[in-house]
Amino acid sequence: MNMVLFVLNDPEALDDLLTAWEEAGVKGITVLPSTGLGRLRQYALFEDLPLIPSLDDMEIHLEKLSRTLFTICDDERTIDRLVEATQKVVGNLNEPNTGILAVIPLARVYGLNKIN
Repeated sequence: MNMVLFVLNDPEALDDLLTAWEEAGVKGITVLPSTGLGRLRQYALFEDLPLIPSLDDMEIHLEKLSRTLFTICDDERTIDRLVEATQKVVGNLNEPNTGILAVIPLARVYGLNKIN
């Protein structure tokens, strides 16, 4: 089994990407707002947030954040379809400002319910 982790640069492409991943055969996808050092510096995010921000405080910055998606795949064909679907939505991953995709082998996975 592998975990596919993708940092989506353009949050506006999220809905299209989720649809593409589902069509590629992925059943469960977790999405988290995220940011990296470059984006922090570019937008000077979080400088005006209080030490313990509320959800309302965070919401005003969400449109500037990347989205990190991850899922678990148990076969290589699904991973290949996932990579192809991702590039159809965001473009060639070797180009700037598209995102970063990683496939990470998993030694063990617990709590994963298979839906047949």
